[in-house]
Amino acid sequence: MSLNEHSLQALSWRKLYLSRAKLKASSRTSALLSGFAMVAMVEVQLDNSYPYPPALLIAFSACTTVLVAVHLFALMVSTCILPNIEAVSNVHNINSVKESPHERMHRHIELAWAFSTVIGTLLFLAEVVLLCWVKFLPIKPNKSSNNTVSSGVAAAITSTSIMVPFGLVFIIFAVHFYRSLVSHKTDRQFQELEELSNLTRLQNELDNRGDSSILQSPSSHFP
Repeated sequence: MSLNEHSLQALSWRKLYLSRAKLKASSRTSALLSGFAMVAMVEVQLDNSYPYPPALLIAFSACTTVLVAVHLFALMVSTCILPNIEAVSNVHNINSVKESPHERMHRHIELAWAFSTVIGTLLFLAEVVLLCWVKFLPIKPNKSSNNTVSSGVAAAITSTSIMVPFGLVFIIFAVHFYRSLVSHKTDRQFQELEELSNLTRLQNELDNRGDSSILQSPSSHFP
């Protein structure tokens, strides 16, 4: 195997391990957050005597449903692709990387990772806020206190005021992380292309040197 082919094989194995790590992270995160969302939907106890705003109940139901659907989609992609990648990665053969579907299914892997870590996490933050409103809104104010806002509404407003800045920080971090990751991948691709060009030049020099030595060897026997 030439140096150029060896570098391409190493790059393919690096992509395989990265795809496997992303699928594992997506499957674990999706299973955990979708389970929490289902438990929140089942265990929440609505007060039948309190007139909930219809928009609040619709938003809570829609957010929970979309959250579970997004994470189940990421979990399905991880469950379908990960066994094929695991089967190839466990084979101790450098040429077996060609049998892995990680390059052909690259878009599906990136989509599952984005659904699980970005969209799913934002939906989970919204789920927590809506759950606080559904849970604490029916609490009535004490008759002895002169406050117009009940303790339940105050608790819901507090959770919202905490979660909204945290969500903004999460979005800023996600955008910064994505831009940094794209910049790092671009730099690495330029470095790998330069390394491949250097290896190709070195391989050509070795081939030319070998051809010249073969051509000179018969003439050396005759003075």
